[in-house]
Amino acid sequence: MSDHLTGLRLLLVDDEEGFVTTLAERLELRGLAPRVALNGEQALALATEEPPQVMVLDLRMPGMSGQEVLRAVKGRWPLTEVIMLTGHGSEQDRDACLALGAGAYHKKPLDLEVLMDSIRAAARRNEERAGKAQAGGR
Repeated sequence: MSDHLTGLRLLLVDDEEGFVTTLAERLELRGLAPRVALNGEQALALATEEPPQVMVLDLRMPGMSGQEVLRAVKGRWPLTEVIMLTGHGSEQDRDACLALGAGAYHKKPLDLEVLMDSIRAAARRNEERAGKAQAGGR
């Protein structure tokens, strides 16, 4: 596993409990230790406790939508990289999410290696941006 994934603070957010639990287990087999939230409110509560470096976020959830969560996350934790997942999204949804700051947008079902590639890229971007923020703060 690459160094930038060691200790990665990863948060998975999806209202489909079976899907997100299985995804978390599969990522754990690849050396990651994701936390799981089943809705937007829970995701923001977990992020407040410990901001994730990377968040994998479902677009359509009851209550707070993925776009609302994305907007809140980017407003409060701008260094957090967000990867959107959806089973029902449109090109308009994709464009809106990317405009709000999502780093990637994928449709379900998704090959796990494609998601791993997105997580690796997001972790690299997070490291680079965090390094620049620290260098600028000196």
